[in-house]
Amino acid sequence: MPFQVSPGVNVSEVDLTTIVPAVSTTQGAIAGVFRWGPVNERVLISSEDELVATFGRPTANNYETFFTASSFLAYGNQLYVVRSNASNAYNSVAAVNSSVSFANTSVRNSESYDNQVGTFDANAYWIGKYAGYQGNSLKISTCESTNAYSATLTGNSDSVPAFSFTINSNTLQIVVTSATSNTNANTMANTIVNLLNVGDYVVAGNSTLGTQNIKITSIGAPSVTANSTVYTAQANISLSTTYNLSQNVSSNSVTRYWEFFNFVDAAPGTSRYTSSLGGAGDELHVAVVDEDGVFTGTAGQVLEIWKGLSRASDAKTEDGATNFYQTVINQQSQYVWFANARAGVTSNTASNMTAITVGPYTQSFRSGYDGVTETTQTLANLTDAYSKFAKTEQVDVSLILTGKNQYGALGEGLANWIIDNIAEVRKDCIVLVSPPKSLVVATSSHSPADSLVTFRNAVHNSSYAVMDSGYKYMYDKYNDTYRWVPLNGDVAGTIVRTDNTRDPWFSPAGFNRGQIKNVVKLAFNPDKTDRDVIYKADINPVVNFPGEGTVLYGDKTLLGKPSAFDRINVRRLFIVLEKAISTSAKFTLFEFNDEFTRATFRNLVEPYLRDIKGRRGIYDFRVVCDETNNTPERIDRNEFWGDIYIKPARSINFIQLNFVAVRTGVQFDEIVGRV
Repeated sequence: MPFQVSPGVNVSEVDLTTIVPAVSTTQGAIAGVFRWGPVNERVLISSEDELVATFGRPTANNYETFFTASSFLAYGNQLYVVRSNASNAYNSVAAVNSSVSFANTSVRNSESYDNQVGTFDANAYWIGKYAGYQGNSLKISTCESTNAYSATLTGNSDSVPAFSFTINSNTLQIVVTSATSNTNANTMANTIVNLLNVGDYVVAGNSTLGTQNIKITSIGAPSVTANSTVYTAQANISLSTTYNLSQNVSSNSVTRYWEFFNFVDAAPGTSRYTSSLGGAGDELHVAVVDEDGVFTGTAGQVLEIWKGLSRASDAKTEDGATNFYQTVINQQSQYVWFANARAGVTSNTASNMTAITVGPYTQSFRSGYDGVTETTQTLANLTDAYSKFAKTEQVDVSLILTGKNQYGALGEGLANWIIDNIAEVRKDCIVLVSPPKSLVVATSSHSPADSLVTFRNAVHNSSYAVMDSGYKYMYDKYNDTYRWVPLNGDVAGTIVRTDNTRDPWFSPAGFNRGQIKNVVKLAFNPDKTDRDVIYKADINPVVNFPGEGTVLYGDKTLLGKPSAFDRINVRRLFIVLEKAISTSAKFTLFEFNDEFTRATFRNLVEPYLRDIKGRRGIYDFRVVCDETNNTPERIDRNEFWGDIYIKPARSINFIQLNFVAVRTGVQFDEIVGRV
């Protein structure tokens, strides 16, 4: 206790309740080519649906990576995904109009966006959230005024020329007459046509016939005819639905509504915050649409509706959050970034806001480009993505999926880089390796066993790596076809299943825990002869047994020498022990190296190991942490030593059954143990 200089009572606490904590062992990790999503940024995915929503659907250019990830997610719900970089991948852009050109736009993630704010091409109003061709499926529509929301156009008023319109079947006909020349007629007709937009709804009918809202699908250029000195211009506007009231409608006015008016409650007006400060007309609505159906599978599906956002830079919602439209959309939209304000849509502080009269803005995104495929992606870009898993202080991962293996003379380049630079450095995770597809799919040799051994010999030895025997054939529901997919995602999945049903120190192989999901057939189904060849080389066969399913039929690591650590269950046992005990040992740092501290450490570790022993993970153990290994010399070097001896439990790989026939009169006690 602290020294006291006068009488008194001091109260202090000593915490001796510290335990060895449980540690996570089921987080997977993968990096590779995806169509959508942030680049070089870790994202934790919990399901295949979330994988699709975040990184897009698979295509012929990335299905091996995608389905390796989805195969893992069929067993577990924690997978970190990093989308690898491509220098020539570009974001889609919604520009001033569809005819302007602009420079290629590359926004990799939120940090990349922040670094480019204020420097985007002036013709770009909105940018697809992520690089890739998929962004070209987007459309955006903004409604920044009551005029943009709806307007009634009446001839000879509000600077609109005298006109009449007729709805005939599914065509809206705009007619301007009494013009003085061909050019004048064309100009007057265009004045009307330019007030309408593709996607707007026009109101057909009247109080007698009833009304119907019909969507504009296309707007034709006016054509001019002359009758003596009278010129007439007519523009035909196609509608989405045949007008189905009892008769055609003819009028000298037409009412239009913003394309997404039925997704909001009312026209944009003045927010309560801006009104309280004396401003007006700051509200706007924004719609983001999957125009081509690439994101949702349904063309025209509305993805996001933003109602009642504000052009006021200091605008707040009632709960005090920002309501400035640029900030809200940048922070919350899953599909778009703000780039530049369009003409007439100004921002200011709430007290200085005034209403504007611009019409709606609707534009499709374009110029998005994927850049690379799984085949053309470079090793440098992939290793840069995988490096996001290199530091234990930054991310906790246990199973690293290599997906599609390529690079190097035999395709071993990616696997070797991950083993050397991540697994052997972290020493708390396992790398799952599949051979290149060319070795097992459509191979010309009778059996690819020898080729697999050659590939394995090119992969570096490590007890932190596990290799399987090939590829599975599975159904791609997104493209209605079948794909060859590497098995490393499934092998990692069997490890997750083992953790969830038993413990990490149980073997993931065999009929109890090694069943592989979603298999139509195997590219290489090794028989006993093949298994003898590849298992001796540390390759774990995946085998289809008729009537019994497809099974991981081996549990070796790539250690390359006889040792307890040449088995998956032993390697993972020690990963768990080292991870858990080292976590609790951190609280011994900066304490005194005396018998009290050493006893505290032993009292932490021994109950934990007894629990592991009771759960069949180890046969026996001993913890030595006393003056025999904490010598005066080590104490003087500020070192603390704890020696933990473990007898790991071993999995059964070979079973010998002896059946002995004996004569009727023989007593079993006479022969048992002698045969």
